[in-house]
Amino acid sequence: MALETRIYQKDNHLKFGRLLKASVQDVLGSHFLAKQLALRDIKAQYRQSYFGILWAFVMPLTTAFVWIFLSSSGTVKLSDTGIPYPVYVFSGTLIWSVLKEAINTPTASTNSARGILSKINFPKEALVVSGLYKLLFSSSIKMVLLLILMLVYHMSLSWYILFFPLALLAAIFIGTMIGLFITPVSMLYGDVNKFISLGLSFVMYITPVVYAIPDSGIMKTLMLYNPLTPIIEVTRNVLTGGSLEFVNYYMMLLLGSIPLMCVALVWYRLSIPIIVERV
Repeated sequence: MALETRIYQKDNHLKFGRLLKASVQDVLGSHFLAKQLALRDIKAQYRQSYFGILWAFVMPLTTAFVWIFLSSSGTVKLSDTGIPYPVYVFSGTLIWSVLKEAINTPTASTNSARGILSKINFPKEALVVSGLYKLLFSSSIKMVLLLILMLVYHMSLSWYILFFPLALLAAIFIGTMIGLFITPVSMLYGDVNKFISLGLSFVMYITPVVYAIPDSGIMKTLMLYNPLTPIIEVTRNVLTGGSLEFVNYYMMLLLGSIPLMCVALVWYRLSIPIIVERV
């Protein structure tokens, strides 16, 4: 059998369309490798943990229980949410945790493979796809728990719930797009991850995650102009059958994120090999 001959040479005429096509092809063609990497990481993660999958619920459950206690004890007076508050806060924290993980996934997956990036030639996009497989696995379990909570509080399920998986995937799509832009910089400077974590902790409190948008005041203005507000609100309201007043804003964000995702994929494809060489 004839061996393939491949010549590597510097290309000074890189074209965006060509790079995007190659990136999309690698994303679609690396699903088997990504699946194997995801299965390996999931098994290793829960094999070495006594509580296993329960750790996926620790942060959203902790945040939800704190706010439920503050609300029920009268320590914090919150606006009416229109649905049982435990369902509101738990759904908000779960959706927020999925969005936050989607933002962090490209960086985490790429950093975890830092040791093999310079030794093995494989599509780097497989790392991102692998991280998304792991995120979808943990998210599906979280959402089953949320549905059980809704049944406990005797909430009726509307036909909107059929669109919930699509809304959740859209949130993951937007989060991954943001994460792809951040990854190359965060691999060079470790402080970036700390700033991102700190920033997301602040942004959560100007997003209707644990309390509804107030009727007036500076907090209402911040929430209305926050681009993450429609992502949380529409995703949660599709699940609970609430009002879809942010749907136009949501669709604008989703449509605008598509060309940005194309740019993010090309940015990731161009920068990761250079950064790996530097670090």
